[in-house]
Amino acid sequence: MSERFARAILWTYRWAGAAAFPMIGGYVAWRASKGKEDRRRRRERYGQAGRPRPPGPLIWMHAASVGETIAVVGLIERILAHGITVVLTTGTVTSAQVAEERLGARVIHQYVPLDLKPAVSRFLDHWRPDLAIIAESEIWPMTILELGARRVPQVLVNGRLSDRSFANWKKRASLAEALFENLAHVIAQSETDGERFRALGARPVTVSGNLKVDTTPPPVDQAALGNLRAAIGARPTWAAVSTHPGEEAVAAAVHRKVKARHPALLTIVVPRHPERAEAIERELAGAGLAVARRSRGDAVTAQTDVLLGDTIGEMGLYLRLTEIAFVGRSLTGEGGQNPIEPAVLGTAVLAGPNVQNFREAYRKLIDRGGARLVRDGDMLAGAVGALLAEQRVRTAMSGAGRAAVGEMAGALDRTWQALEPYIHPLIVKARLETEAETRHLR
Repeated sequence: MSERFARAILWTYRWAGAAAFPMIGGYVAWRASKGKEDRRRRRERYGQAGRPRPPGPLIWMHAASVGETIAVVGLIERILAHGITVVLTTGTVTSAQVAEERLGARVIHQYVPLDLKPAVSRFLDHWRPDLAIIAESEIWPMTILELGARRVPQVLVNGRLSDRSFANWKKRASLAEALFENLAHVIAQSETDGERFRALGARPVTVSGNLKVDTTPPPVDQAALGNLRAAIGARPTWAAVSTHPGEEAVAAAVHRKVKARHPALLTIVVPRHPERAEAIERELAGAGLAVARRSRGDAVTAQTDVLLGDTIGEMGLYLRLTEIAFVGRSLTGEGGQNPIEPAVLGTAVLAGPNVQNFREAYRKLIDRGGARLVRDGDMLAGAVGALLAEQRVRTAMSGAGRAAVGEMAGALDRTWQALEPYIHPLIVKARLETEAETRHLR
């Protein structure tokens, strides 16, 4: 693909999106009906601001979903400490709830505008960001082009490119270069990610490590934790967390096999998307398992086989109820999910072989002895059964996982250092404006 053709494609994308904009309302309304959009705030998806822009420097931070939002919390807190306003956009209802829990009113939360020229332009006209910071792999052509046209510096932090994304971009190298040339800086998670961004034309590229390692452990309601621990008592437990379709059936099969040797077994299933809970409950009940749903406040009794963790923001609760965690999207899904939270809370981490999106984290956990990969459900059942039978092995994996996480730390400091040329002028501007306001009040 030639550079000229790539730019023609982007021009077509720009104006096709503008033409489609008046008809997009039905799509957003349909998503809202499925619980995928916040009905009360869906106008934000068209770029309509939910509140006025405050005076002074302002940074737009975008994090697509829950994992990305949690990853940038520490970075946002550093920015806020210097008196700079942060507008945080996310794309899902669940990530908005996490933003509220972790950051509250300290940031201005908005739903990210659709990647269509009228929506993006309206958003940028209102908020007028001095800097845009985008988390991980959110490459939205219209947003990137509109920021570039306004000469707003754009920095990609915690950047990653999956095997599939990199292969797709390589087929469209000229298109990638036409977009990535608008990025002022790419701060990549790993050397592999850094090399991939460089190959696609991004400059400059630095490597920070994974920001998710430097996040605080997921919070927990101590009263809820105490109540569930009392209800569970001395029963052996294991958890299947961040599961995707197909993996709940695997967890049910594992439960039945392991229960033969551990009759009091309690399995904790935490789906990646809690809105799937109804279907998951039917599937588990169809397998003959007694299910208690957390969202309903069901009691966990001696007859309960599965605690279904179908709530948002309580991963810290579920992981503290066990010493063994299978991390999903790795057996029936592709790419894996983040193993850092289970490791930092001291669980022995198990996962399927499809963990490409978190390859570096798993490599370090496995090398240290804090994680193991399993081929299939039978191998998972064997690993869970063995770990339940061997406290010494569980303890060793727990310590190894925590040690590996400690060795991976430091990404936040390295990211801040790379961002310093873009943020420091805003810090100075904010300080001068504060001093001027103070003198005026005197």
